[in-house]
Amino acid sequence: MSIDPSSIPNFGGQPEPQPPAGPVVPDQDLVKQLLDQMELKHLVDEEGDLVAPWEQFRTYFMFRGEGDQQVFSVRTFYDRPHKIDEKPQLLESIDDWNRRTLWPKVYTHTHDDGTVRLIGEAQMLIGTGVSLEHFVSSTVSWVRAAIEFDRWLVEQLGLTEEVDDAEEPEDDGE
Repeated sequence: MSIDPSSIPNFGGQPEPQPPAGPVVPDQDLVKQLLDQMELKHLVDEEGDLVAPWEQFRTYFMFRGEGDQQVFSVRTFYDRPHKIDEKPQLLESIDDWNRRTLWPKVYTHTHDDGTVRLIGEAQMLIGTGVSLEHFVSSTVSWVRAAIEFDRWLVEQLGLTEEVDDAEEPEDDGE
């Protein structure tokens, strides 16, 4: 199956054959094709998950479950460490984000060394099939929202790290 580039908002490309008329069950190859059309660098990690790395975060595209319970998850791990005493302010900020936006839903993870990192996530049940257009537009929106969250958090917390390059995935030679 092939993704019609005209179904990807704000991205060009050569016309592809028409997508299937009915529901499809997306897979990793379809996501790779979408990321290629979005001109995003990506690789498959040692656990077999597809990942697009940026400077301050990594976005994973994962398929979990079996049959009609299969789920597609886009999960972003924000690499910027926060101190444990900053967690109340982080929680207040991400609660505000989660109330005002549909995705990604963001939560904290406190590591054994006391650093706090943020994780954003959006999921779609795909086991019974989904419209290709819905899958493409949702995935593109989730990637954009992951980037937007990082920028928003920097503004909210007055962080000094630059995020101007957040739209360009990191070049790690793959």
